[in-house]
Amino acid sequence: MCHQTVSLTARYLEENGIPTVLIANARDIVEYCGVARLLFVDYPLGNPCGRPFEVEEQRRIFDMALDLLANATEPRSTVVAPQTWPGGDDWKRLIFSEEQPFLDENAHNNWINAKQHYKKLKKEGKV
Repeated sequence: MCHQTVSLTARYLEENGIPTVLIANARDIVEYCGVARLLFVDYPLGNPCGRPFEVEEQRRIFDMALDLLANATEPRSTVVAPQTWPGGDDWKRLIFSEEQPFLDENAHNNWINAKQHYKKLKKEGKV
C-alpha cells in the first residue's frame, strides 16, 4: 500500500478509538497526512522495519514503535529512529533528485507544489 493510503487508514482508526503507530520511510508524506504517531526510519522505501533478514534490527525498530505508542503525549508525534543505512546515503541521490526523471511535466509541477505546501505547513508548525 502507498504511504497516503496507510496514513489515512490510520487516521480513520484513530478517529474511531483505535490507537496507531506508523513505521514509515516517507516522512513528508506521512506527516502531511496528519497521523497521530510516526516512527520515521531513514531507510530506502520498502524497508521501514529494517533491512531484510536483520531480525535484531527489526526487533529494535518494532520496540521503538511500541514505546511511541505507549509514551506519546502529543498528537502528531514523530520519532526519528537512530538507525542509518549501512551503504550510506547514496540511495537518496537516486530518489530525491531535483530532476525527477520519471515524472512528466504535470506530475513534476504537482510534486513541486505539494513540496512547497508541506514546507509552508511545517514552518507554521502545522505538521
